[in-house]
Amino acid sequence: MFLIVGANSEIGSATARLIRARDGKVMTTTRRRSEARANSVHLDFEYPIERFTIPEGITAACIFAAVARLAACAADPVGSARVNVERTLALVDRLTARDVYTLFLSTNQVFNGNEPHMPADAPTSPVSEYGRQKEETERALRARMAKGAPIGVLRLAKVVSPGMALVDAWRRELTAGRSIRAFYDMTIAPVPVDIAAASIACLIEDRLRIVAQLTGPRDLTYVDMGRFVAETIGADPGLVDPVSALDSGLPPGSTPRNTTLDSSYLAGRYSLTVPDAFDIVGKL
Repeated sequence: MFLIVGANSEIGSATARLIRARDGKVMTTTRRRSEARANSVHLDFEYPIERFTIPEGITAACIFAAVARLAACAADPVGSARVNVERTLALVDRLTARDVYTLFLSTNQVFNGNEPHMPADAPTSPVSEYGRQKEETERALRARMAKGAPIGVLRLAKVVSPGMALVDAWRRELTAGRSIRAFYDMTIAPVPVDIAAASIACLIEDRLRIVAQLTGPRDLTYVDMGRFVAETIGADPGLVDPVSALDSGLPPGSTPRNTTLDSSYLAGRYSLTVPDAFDIVGKL
């Protein structure tokens, strides 16, 4: 049985659906007590992990729960680190002590973004508070992996789903002939949520002790994406107003030149490859 920690997240819920569609058994966690039921147990990272009882029969788990917004981590580094580092490691230790394989979801933010297609074994170089927290957790987990703990790490960049709120809002505004604002200094190498979920399912099913990575093959700026949306729906690309993410108040680390990671391992082992960014945006 698989444990999905943080199934209220977009990727977590997609992974749970995929595993169940493959006739796998899934137990989920929720931080909302009112949603706890037979196949969903309460787990809130705001409270000590020692209070959490691991359900019987769990053989593998994936941790989706995190404070993932860069601005939230920058605004509250102590509180966010309590979730992203301290209690995440505590949960991993409880799970692996029972030989439950645990997959930790990390981020391209462990790199500074100066180079594209970063290898999984490249030295980390975070510039955001979120990236530093993920790096700290990764470092601790890799030490445990070196001692034989059943742990894996999967680094992701931006995961997107059909109906993406930003693209939907852009479409409505452009259709009405109104201008939109898009960042010229922020990039995206999107991964469809179904491919992200498939990668996670494969890794936890095979219990792979590895640092794997998954991103799209190239980056677009948000201006590129906005103009593509305009052209696709027949609107004037001139309605896309380029603005700066940094000047808009986003925290350090929000504007790496590159978010792509070397994803060749998953492509070679599972034939999981991410389409070109424009192909993905066209389906959103």
